Amino acid sequence: MLDRRSNQELPAIPAKRYFTIGEVSELCAVKPHVLRYWEQEFPQLKPVKRRGNRRYYQRHDVIMIRQIRSLLHEQGFTIVGARQQLEGDSAQTDLTRTQQVTRQLRVELEEILQLLRR
Repeated sequence: MLDRRSNQELPAIPAKRYFTIGEVSELCAVKPHVLRYWEQEFPQLKPVKRRGNRRYYQRHDVIMIRQIRSLLHEQGFTIVGARQQLEGDSAQTDLTRTQQVTRQLRVELEEILQLLRR
């Protein structure tokens, strides 16, 4: 069972181009059926679908899912409220997404630097 960790406690996003629904589920602490439901509710969330309708999420999708998760689980928004928040603040969303990517890159670079120093 997945626990309700805050976004700060979630694992770092690996440097990969595509992620399966199972990998995203682990990275975001959200069950796969919830991810499929969120795809219907949030138009911004559109993973690439390939053979047999298999979903492949990209880094920006994972960051969006973490943002949706934060709005719903940590900030107490409803689905409708979270959707309005994401749609209404597109400029702010872009800034938030950029900040999240920057933070993630910084964490990954610091981990690499620690490995190189050993």
